[in-house]
Amino acid sequence: MNFLVVDDNRLLNRFLTTYLRSKGHGCSSLTDSSKVLSWLDLNGCDAIILDIGMPKIDGISLISMIREKFPALPIVMFTGLGYDEDAMQAARKAGANGYVSKGLGPSEIYSALMRVLSQTQPVTPPKSNEAAAA
Repeated sequence: MNFLVVDDNRLLNRFLTTYLRSKGHGCSSLTDSSKVLSWLDLNGCDAIILDIGMPKIDGISLISMIREKFPALPIVMFTGLGYDEDAMQAARKAGANGYVSKGLGPSEIYSALMRVLSQTQPVTPPKSNEAAAA
């Protein structure tokens, strides 16, 4: 899989990117949430790992923006808040596929990430009337 890691914490971003690459995945990273949509337009990826609390555009708002343009792209929230029911529900409501805590060890983060992605159901965009009539 090819991942995009979006986290304003440069050290954590670099660590997670390096770890995913060591597991055989392609991985790019951004620390500026305002650049995600333009990056996706130019590059694309199989899944996004997105920090919930970032400056400029927070993770919850960014999920909604991503969903408008890329409705089927898996998004996993990555947060240092631990298990916060309100944050998790807000992320799910915005369209996140899952939620992983930064407090886990590397192998646990990876296992949780793979579990969320294995349970992700692809979203089929609605067909236009024109396509349905063809």
